[in-house]
This record gives sequence, C-alpha cells and structure tokens, in this order.
Amino acid sequence: MPATPPKLLARVRATMRARHMSPRTEAAYASWIRRYIRYHGVRHPQELDDEHVVAFLTYLAAEQRVARSTQVQALSALSLLYADVLKKPLGDIRFVIRSTTPARLPVVLTRDEVRSLLSHLEDGSKLIATLLYGSGLRIAEAITLRVKDLDLDSGEIRVRRGKGAKDRVTMLPESALTALGEHLGRVKSQHDKDLRSGGGRVQLPGALEKKSPSWATIFGWQWVFPAHRRYRDAKTGEIRRHHLHESVVQRAVQAAVRAAGITKHATCHTLRHSFATHLLEDGYDIRTVQELLGHTDVSTTMIYTHVLNRNRIGVRSPADTLEG
Repeated sequence: MPATPPKLLARVRATMRARHMSPRTEAAYASWIRRYIRYHGVRHPQELDDEHVVAFLTYLAAEQRVARSTQVQALSALSLLYADVLKKPLGDIRFVIRSTTPARLPVVLTRDEVRSLLSHLEDGSKLIATLLYGSGLRIAEAITLRVKDLDLDSGEIRVRRGKGAKDRVTMLPESALTALGEHLGRVKSQHDKDLRSGGGRVQLPGALEKKSPSWATIFGWQWVFPAHRRYRDAKTGEIRRHHLHESVVQRAVQAAVRAAGITKHATCHTLRHSFATHLLEDGYDIRTVQELLGHTDVSTTMIYTHVLNRNRIGVRSPADTLEG
C-alpha cells in the first residue's frame, strides 16, 4: 500500500535535508508537491506518471499564468519527488506548454532614495539594510550571518549556504564598520549575560549539533543579529536565542519607504537590486557583480543592464524638439 501524502512529504523533506537544501526551498518544494497532489484529486503520486506531471505544469502556464521561473521551480520539485523519493525518474516531458509570462524588471532606487531610506531607519534594522545595499545580501543571508562570517579587518563577509547552498565572499562596506563594531560589542555583552544565566547556546548547522555541541556557546558561532527574546528548545530543553526574524526588518524598511516619500514599490530586496545596478553604473564588470551576488548564471545578472540602460540610451525624445 503506497504511503499516504503526509508520510510522503516527510520523506521528501528528509531527502532535501540530506542534500542540504535550504529551509525556504524545502517549504517551496513541499508546497508544489501538495498542489500537484490536490490538482489530481488527492491521488498518490505513485499512481501518477509523466502525463500527469505535464498536465499540471501546463495548467500552471495556461491557466494560472505563472512566470517561467515559477513553472521551473514546480518542475524541479516534482523531479526531486519522482527521481529521489519515488525512484521513478520523469521521462520525456517536452510537450509541456512553457510559460511565456515575462520576467519583470527589478525596481531600483536612486542613490538619493537609498540615502533617504537609510536615514529613516534605526539601530539593527538600519545596519541590516546597509548590508543589503552595501554588500548585496539577500534578507535571509543577512539575518543568518554568524559573527565568524565577518572579517572587519579585511572588509569581507563570507556568506554561508546562500541560495542554492553556495558559499561566496562579498565586500563589507567601510561606512558600516564603526556601527557594526559597536553592534557586535552589544551582542557580545548580551551573549555573556546569557551564559551567566544558563543560556548562551545557539543552534548549529547540520551535523555540528551532534559532532561539536560545545561550539554552541562560542561567540563566533552566535548570530550577528540575534532575536530580542530567548526560547526553550523543545528537544533539548536548552535556553537559546534565535536570529532576528526577517519580518522585523521588512516592516521597518516598509515604514522607512513611506517616511522617505518613496513612491516606488520598494522592499528589502530592492536594496540588493540597487547594489547591483549602482555597481554597473560605476563601471564594474558584469562578472564581478555576478560573483558578488552569487548568481550561478551571468544571464541572471544581465537583467540589471536593462535597468541601467533605461533613460540612458542616448535618444532624444521627439517631445523635446517641439517648440514652445
């Protein structure tokens, strides 16, 4: 008798964790598999074949009109399900209707808009936003930084297991060094206080939880941006402190956008888009920007050249030639 969907999803999650896929990807893939199962009347995927996969992907493109990247993600989730969990890899699915919904150009702020936005932020949120813009970090990468990932002397940030589980190095803006140093001093004082009160342990990645549990109290492994409140771990009973939740920063940035009078639909990710575009404006090579952003394919980075060229194409509007 085939496993029921809940047990199936547990196997899917175990497979993704064994492959060190990010929690965000895990949640996205599980969601797509649930949607696939519901689309086919809650039938177990073991009873379905390539034609059912094609039908679902075609439905996403033709009726839901999802972006091509969204359809590709759904296919990746189902490919993992069939190849790695059910052990029956998908065959020829070339007949899927490919989504033609175009990718939208990213929203980019001017330097003055970035300056104004940052001026309406305070403390930790301002420091995180500075790293999003000054280092090109994603919000999830910023809030999960550990103290050991920062090299203030060399001016570098080592991003561990970014999107696609890849590591990379990016710059640490000089303008943030003083504030970051003061912030780390406060984090160290808080950590010492936690240790004295019987806490001070942090969740370690992967197998380190069992292999080197003593590292959990080392300052270098603590979060750069810890949460304000502590929690008791359900499994171990230990008092721990998680990293700051991204919603805290998102709300602060949204409030700053409104306070700055910025009419663009700007979010935390807009600061990363602005980082890339402003580097290209300053004449840096596209490959350099690709590496700093952590893009696997340079074509992903190329979208910023389209933003860069808007209103800079050297063509004079005919409206400007009209006489008063």
